[in-house]
This record gives sequence, structure tokens and C-alpha cells, in this order.
Amino acid sequence: MLYAMMNKVAVFITGLVIVKAQIPFLGSCPDVQTMPDFNLNQFLGKWFESERYFAVFEFGGKCVTAEYNLGDSGAVTILNKQMSSITGLDSSIEGVGNVVSRDDAAKLTINFPSLPYNFDAPYWVLDTDYKNYAVVWSCNDFGIFNTRNAWILARSKNPTLPIIQKAYTALKKNGISRAYFIKTDQKNCPLN
Repeated sequence: MLYAMMNKVAVFITGLVIVKAQIPFLGSCPDVQTMPDFNLNQFLGKWFESERYFAVFEFGGKCVTAEYNLGDSGAVTILNKQMSSITGLDSSIEGVGNVVSRDDAAKLTINFPSLPYNFDAPYWVLDTDYKNYAVVWSCNDFGIFNTRNAWILARSKNPTLPIIQKAYTALKKNGISRAYFIKTDQKNCPLN
């Protein structure tokens, strides 16, 4: 009986990890600092994914882009696109982002209504110069463990090393390991 209950708990936790984020860690979410004086309007527009933590929802994805625009209601509309490196098929998903508080405009929650499990996920901008790079962080706290996701975004498909190094500096400042990052393939991308 105890084994069956523990098995159900393990399956539930695994499901949460898969749906919410992809890299599990013991303990609570780390304390990270979002960008002070973040300007959402300057952040809007098209970004190319340069690097990311592994995420099931991006498995085999290449040519990944994210486009952010301001919707009529004041919410941020999100359009994420990618191509499967396995099948060559394009896919996209639309979402909505909302600023959590006026005191910290760099903290948003995002939601993708078409997903089978509907939830608000944290989406925090840790650093950006708006013209070249952005570092985005997400962490979900489940008490004894947390799940993390992180992205380095760029305005160009192939950012220069000095631009990526600025993103790495923001990661280091926040104690975020680069060990889990995977470089996103942006070659031969008809979507872009």
C-alpha cells in the first residue's frame, strides 16, 4: 500500500516537472534579481533563442523564435515558433503574458491556453540591453524541490561572442549555472 502511494506521488511529481519546467533541483527556488527599471515596451518584438535549458516542449526544436507584442487589453501576446530537427515540420504556440506587479515590471507570468494543462508560469527578465540580448528565468517551487528553466535570447540569429558574454555575466551574477544550457540550432531556418 505504501509503495503504491509513493509510486503515485512520484508519477505526479514527474508530471509536474514535465509540464511546468524541465530541470529539477532539491530545495526552494534560488533568489535571483530581475532587471531594475525594466521597460516592457523596449523588450517587445522578435527574439531568437540562442541557448536554453532542456525543455520537453522544445525537444528536437531548432530555429526557435519568440515574438512579444502588446495586446489590446494591455497583456503581452506571445508567439513562439520552432522547427523540428527530426521531422522538419514547423510548429507554433500562442500565449499571453501579464506583468506581476508595477513595482517589478520584469516579472511576468505566462500562460499558453491551448496546452492540456493550463497554468501560469513565471517568466522573469534578469537582464537585457533590449537591442542585442536578454536573459530569461523561470522557477517553480514545489517545497522540497523546484524546477528551473532559462533562456538566452538574441535579436539576431547568430549573436557575437561579446553579446553572449554579457548574457553569461547576468547568469553568473545570479548564480545560475551555465552547465545546463543547450545551444539552439539557428541554421537553415525558413521560419526566420
